[in-house]
Amino acid sequence: MAFDQQEDNISQINITPLVDVMLVLLVIFMVTAPILQQGVAVDLPQVTTGALESKEESFIVSITREAKVHLNERPLTLSDLQQRLSERAQQNPNRPVYLRADKGVPYGKVVEVMAVIRNAGIQKLGMVTEPLRDE
Repeated sequence: MAFDQQEDNISQINITPLVDVMLVLLVIFMVTAPILQQGVAVDLPQVTTGALESKEESFIVSITREAKVHLNERPLTLSDLQQRLSERAQQNPNRPVYLRADKGVPYGKVVEVMAVIRNAGIQKLGMVTEPLRDE
């Protein structure tokens, strides 16, 4: 009989939907990655200097226009800042700390934060600025 023939079914995985989902995820991550790296908004002063080279993870202390202090984007009081930095200075006193201060912050506040950083035992303190823009 002609009906006794066996059909050869070859099952294959259709990868087109998988590729479509992966491309959509890639686009989503490409759009959101720059947003996640924003940090604390600080209007830095502009100067003509070169960039510092650093191979290890650094700690960044930021002072906003409202004179609020942040350590790596986490708001802290000055006493908490000194406590956290002194803990880290005990682990590695030569690890640099970078200070980002908004140019609208009073000079006295910047010096006060610098004193807290030095009193915590940090030996290397760098100031973060923006390159001078041609106007």
